[in-house]
Amino acid sequence: MSEAVIEKKGHPAGFWLVSTLQIFERFNYYGMRGLLMLFLTTTAIQGGLGLDTVTAATIYSTFTMSAYFAPLLGGYISDTFLGKRSTFFIGSIFIAIGTFMLFMTNTKTMLYGSLMCIVIGNGLWKPNITSIVGDFYDNNDPRKDGAYSIFYTFINIGALLAPFICGTVAEKIFAKTNGTEVISYGYKYGFLTASIGMLIGTVIYILFGKKYLGDVGKYDASKKQAKNKDLNKSEKQPLTKDEKKRVFAICALSFFVIIFWAAFEQAGSSLTMYTHDYINRNVGGFEVPTSWFQSINPFLCIVLGPIFAMWFIKLSKREKGDIPTATKMGYGLIILGIGFGLMAGAALERGNSTDIAVKANILWLFGAYTMHTVGEMFLSPVGLSMVSKLAPKQIAAIMMGVWLFATGVGNYIAGMSAAFVESWGGLQVFGLVTVITIGSGIILCLLSPIFQKIMVLDNE
Repeated sequence: MSEAVIEKKGHPAGFWLVSTLQIFERFNYYGMRGLLMLFLTTTAIQGGLGLDTVTAATIYSTFTMSAYFAPLLGGYISDTFLGKRSTFFIGSIFIAIGTFMLFMTNTKTMLYGSLMCIVIGNGLWKPNITSIVGDFYDNNDPRKDGAYSIFYTFINIGALLAPFICGTVAEKIFAKTNGTEVISYGYKYGFLTASIGMLIGTVIYILFGKKYLGDVGKYDASKKQAKNKDLNKSEKQPLTKDEKKRVFAICALSFFVIIFWAAFEQAGSSLTMYTHDYINRNVGGFEVPTSWFQSINPFLCIVLGPIFAMWFIKLSKREKGDIPTATKMGYGLIILGIGFGLMAGAALERGNSTDIAVKANILWLFGAYTMHTVGEMFLSPVGLSMVSKLAPKQIAAIMMGVWLFATGVGNYIAGMSAAFVESWGGLQVFGLVTVITIGSGIILCLLSPIFQKIMVLDNE
């Protein structure tokens, strides 16, 4: 850790630089992702690739799943060969190139190549930029938890801006219209905008990285050798009975995480397609671009995140303590299910018709996204904190890998759901998701006392 970048008060300048870089990367990802399903399914003459919904859903779901698996390899490359700084810098280049290739894409071959570049870049970027945040602080530094909260806010700033800017470019500025009818969309220019965003972040790092980051995140072979000696000693120690129980708890809860993200991540697939075709997006004579709705979640995360953080801290100071982790996650599933219940209500309003001229009220969608975000507050940050606390040091990386694997599987299922909306109908799909998520949440709440017993740390 370089003393040049450590301050006793506030946060190091390098921390703010890294957080700023994260804005541009998330701007790139969410700007691209918000347009991807629309681009894949829109006819070629209207500015898309003209794929059928099933094929598009398969491509989308495989891509989003791979984006969560790739960081496992990216972390290994960083830790073994290049260091965090070099690895995430290379990742930024891959991301920018991949998104620019989407701008040029007019065949499935080019599509696969561009998405492969983005997956590789994401794998090199995601684990290392996040880990660097922690490198600015000692483990007992009281600023560390606050730093990650701020970093999470910066992530959502990028996610908030992306659909507005990239969506406006694609669906308004570069869209060709005939009166009020859209003849073709400028999706490729939305991808170009996302690519430029990543390039801006990369240039900022080149200009200011050396000055503000010092040696933080650089590969140090001598420190790596010493670390490996310590790890080898701890890895020889077998897991205790209590540690095995905690590993089981993480794996069991990962099953419920799959269910949560399989529903939640439909924001980029089935909800996007349903919104585009069946939600009345006309507000005061202005047709809201479909991609804009994906800004609702990050906006609410920025607003609600600090509120929930303060609330959980207040609860932890009660005599009976905070709400148990498994119970919180169960609440998250139940609240998420209520959100999909609202989407089932939207389908009922329009008689579950397949006629795109029959639209549902936009308030159903706002309500659904709001409930989904509240559910996220109960599950996502709580789950990450749980894994970091419970995972035995000998297999900490593996346990985080299990958690990421569950998230990736959930993303794959979410991507495939778009095809079912087309073949089954919105009411059937949203209704089924409502039943599964609420039912799973109730089961998890009932199991919470069991998890509470096996999740106790050794020093408690």
